[in-house]
Amino acid sequence: MLYALLLVKEPLTTGANVNPFKCAVVCVAVVVMCGCDQEQRKTLRPTPPGPSKQEMLTEMFPPDPTPDPTPVEDMELPDSADSIGMKFKLIPAGTFTMGDASGQDDETPHEVTLTQPFKMGVHEITQAQYEQVMGVNPSTFKGADNPVENVSWDDAVEFCRRLSELPAEKEAGNVYRLPTEAEWEYACRAGTTTKFSFGDDDSALGDYAWYAENSAKKTHPVGSKLPNAWGLYDVHGSVWEWCQDWSDAYPGGAVTDPTGPASGSSRAYRGGGWDDFAEICGSVTRLGIPPSYRLDSRGFRVSLSPSDK
Repeated sequence: MLYALLLVKEPLTTGANVNPFKCAVVCVAVVVMCGCDQEQRKTLRPTPPGPSKQEMLTEMFPPDPTPDPTPVEDMELPDSADSIGMKFKLIPAGTFTMGDASGQDDETPHEVTLTQPFKMGVHEITQAQYEQVMGVNPSTFKGADNPVENVSWDDAVEFCRRLSELPAEKEAGNVYRLPTEAEWEYACRAGTTTKFSFGDDDSALGDYAWYAENSAKKTHPVGSKLPNAWGLYDVHGSVWEWCQDWSDAYPGGAVTDPTGPASGSSRAYRGGGWDDFAEICGSVTRLGIPPSYRLDSRGFRVSLSPSDK
């Protein structure tokens, strides 16, 4: 830049003696020097750090502005789970192989023993049931008998807490909760070792599930497809179902009554949804997102341990 200024120190506009070539040289020199200076500044400027994993998750799944549940004191709550049509199947204690050797890295097969029987919701929680307990219906695809969706893990846990506080449930000693991942897969498999609870044939999935090939890009009333061998409906497709566990890799060996990692950043959900293809809707597929996120393909079903009362 200094060199260009020295060249123009001698006046260039003092009459007919102006040299056009000299003028052009000066202009080129100025442009070149400025360009070099800018390039040097670009080279020296530090490269900004890339987004963190959490920032990328937030960009992919921004928190949904769904209204929060109505405060309990502003509601007239039902008497019991039975009074809002909730049905349960008693799932026996047992041992099974969780995961799949041909699956993803986080689906490592391992032996799981569940020492106590538990009750599992026959259906996913419907919009009508959710609204009677929470005072709001956040779902995108409205329908009283359709599964509730657009609910976070936090919302699902709050539903279970409120359900447990209903007078008849407190009197019976019932404590409702989300199933653990192990309970969910055990109940979904219903004694099978195949890709789906009914076998390995993708072409039969439409008899048991609403998924990308037949859902018309929306949810449908719960229980409108065939159940698995233990009488549970919509364990494949429909909406993904939140589980109790933090999401992380499986343990390396046999476990008894596992409840997942002690901490984490994402909660597990299972089963596939209305917008997923067959390969995602199997018994072993597992994913996780932060517990505050709400999506229109995420719902839940509830479980409880038999009361001693």
